Amino acid sequence: MVPLLEIREISKIFGGLKALDQVSLSVKAGEIFGLIGPNGAGKTTLFNLISGAMRATGGRIFFRGKEISSLPDYRICRLGIARTYQNIRLFGKMTVLENVLVGRHCRTRSGLWATFLGLPVERTENREGKKMAGQLLDFFRLAGKKDEKASALAYGEERRLEIARALATDPALLLLDEPSAGMNPQEVKELNQLILRIRESGKTVFLIEHNMKVIMDICDRIAVLDFGEKIAEGVPEEVRENQRVVEAYLGKET
Repeated sequence: MVPLLEIREISKIFGGLKALDQVSLSVKAGEIFGLIGPNGAGKTTLFNLISGAMRATGGRIFFRGKEISSLPDYRICRLGIARTYQNIRLFGKMTVLENVLVGRHCRTRSGLWATFLGLPVERTENREGKKMAGQLLDFFRLAGKKDEKASALAYGEERRLEIARALATDPALLLLDEPSAGMNPQEVKELNQLILRIRESGKTVFLIEHNMKVIMDICDRIAVLDFGEKIAEGVPEEVRENQRVVEAYLGKET
């Protein structure tokens, strides 16, 4: 079976710094795949390469069997890959509903003239978009705040809105970069349940996390990066007991 996402010997060099060094991994459709590693290990760089925000120095990336290594980010999004960011990037002056509708834009077919003239295709898409956005806001418990400015939300609500906006693009693969960052224990628990429900809805989730409880509780498989190299991959129990992983986080005994 062809993996949903396949990364083959991907490398990225910034000047003389090798951020990623021939990393290979694959993500199967329907799983929750975790990526961990110390700060500076290359995790977000890998997400940037997958989503088209950066170009790799070497190696290839495939999505649904098609190479996407050189595609721009908007085309990768249309193919079915969406992401969130470690630092939340909402449109603060727009409402909660409008933020979700922005995510839906990549799935619209009507152009500028259809919008300007109010053609039937534009009205239909607008109606369908608002219906879908409403369903997502219900899912993320934000429906009651749909008309509030995004900047007025609490931190945990901002995190949920960013995920909702990414899902509005109707992705097959959702990339989550540190989704639990800054959350309290109760919010983390709720986040875990949301991610599991997202997978149950038919999405594949690939997440970067520093919170080991999140990773160990919900991930089917985990890969570990250290100084740009993949040092381990497997189910949570295997990774937890891997000596190289322990040394990467805690250091070697002297």
